[in-house]
Amino acid sequence: MSHDYAHSLNPVPARQHSPLRRRLPMPAYEPPPKYSEFLQRMLVRARESLGEEFRGITADGIVRPGLFPVRKTGVSLEPIWRAARDFLATLDLRQQRQVSFNIQSDVWRSWSNVHPFLMRHGLGLHELTAAQREAALALVSSALSASGFETARNVMKLNEHACELTGLTEEYSEWYYWLSILGTPSAFEPWGWQFDGHHLIINCFILGDQLVLTPQFMGSEPVFAESGKYAGTQVFRAEEAVGLAMMRGLSPEQQAKGIIGTLLPGEVLTAAYNDNVRIAYEGIRYDDLSSKQQGVLRDTHFSWIGAHDDHGPFYYRIYSPVVLIEFDHQPGIVYANDEPTRDHIHTVVRTPNGNDYGKDLLRQHYARHDHSHPRSAHRLGKE
Repeated sequence: MSHDYAHSLNPVPARQHSPLRRRLPMPAYEPPPKYSEFLQRMLVRARESLGEEFRGITADGIVRPGLFPVRKTGVSLEPIWRAARDFLATLDLRQQRQVSFNIQSDVWRSWSNVHPFLMRHGLGLHELTAAQREAALALVSSALSASGFETARNVMKLNEHACELTGLTEEYSEWYYWLSILGTPSAFEPWGWQFDGHHLIINCFILGDQLVLTPQFMGSEPVFAESGKYAGTQVFRAEEAVGLAMMRGLSPEQQAKGIIGTLLPGEVLTAAYNDNVRIAYEGIRYDDLSSKQQGVLRDTHFSWIGAHDDHGPFYYRIYSPVVLIEFDHQPGIVYANDEPTRDHIHTVVRTPNGNDYGKDLLRQHYARHDHSHPRSAHRLGKE
């Protein structure tokens, strides 16, 4: 499901939109005086989730062991930890304390897609100088492909476009995103970083030369800027098009296997505070596909809900023991439509069976190495 597919697509044509939604302002950079009922429920769910021991996403509540061995990949991740050190070097002591967390901190799991302030942490890019901001973005770029970073930046630019459309400067901005560093950037000790804000959450865990980039949540409303500072910016056309191509390429009998419902979920199933959710395997299996169809899917189960015409909204899921991808059209927040449209998209990538946030790699690392003393052989890089 490559971002590269997007570059062969033409821009989205102009279309009619619903009116803008009218509601109470909810600032992005500080807690509001009063939360809406929806956000109050979300906070309750957040506290419940963080109170649970992390297990990971599973098909049946049982974690399958042995899927994520600690091993050498042969791919140097030096550019990432150097970019992290370069970023930290731009900060004063107060900012360094604000951005830094223990590698086992619960801030890993305290992310949220919604734009109002719930439990942000780390340093907000809106608080940084231009040079510090560039260093922060260089860190994010160092761990992503060129097209992946382009998509991330376009999500941020479309958040600015949401501000242009609504005039809500306290809610939407290209820079209302928070960066946190977990652990100490190192060539051999576990560490990572998290980028967290509206429609864009990237968790990056590093152990030696192994990298885990999940949970990763990207979305946007709108998905195309028809005007303004970033006119022409668009996201997720590739993911939308390749999902449709997959569904339309199935025979009627195969489509019947792939369809798992008629009503789109209100949110992707593995959004914030769903780290331990159980999702059974559904849809059509990889081995029920032709060789050409398998070339499009590449994973175990493909599931579909909704339309597969040129305009209707839909949801699809690709799911195996080691990867979970969700794509969903959403109702409006910027716009006042209560039914899903293609103007609002959420996507998420997860690592099931306990390795979101690199948790399983970290567990194995601590089981193998002595961390009881700052001058242990492992901490000195001698084992």
